[in-house]
Amino acid sequence: MGRYLQQNESRSELQQRIDAELRAKSAAKLKQEGDEMVGNHKAPDGVDDSEFIKGSKETTTLAPVWALIVVGVIVVFIIFVYQVSR
Repeated sequence: MGRYLQQNESRSELQQRIDAELRAKSAAKLKQEGDEMVGNHKAPDGVDDSEFIKGSKETTTLAPVWALIVVGVIVVFIIFVYQVSR
């Protein structure tokens, strides 16, 4: 039983070779199709850097306040609906 568990815990040399071959084929196919790779995955929109967010605003320190206001409005609405349905 211990030998069976040991076999499943580590990848065999054949599995590693097959994995390497499949990765190489996938990379070659993507290169042939003209798609870009970012790390180990394909970039969904072709953007491989963060240049597209240049000039955007950061979240202000008032974001938690707005979140509390929204939650408060929802709570007041629920209380209102509860009181009307009584």
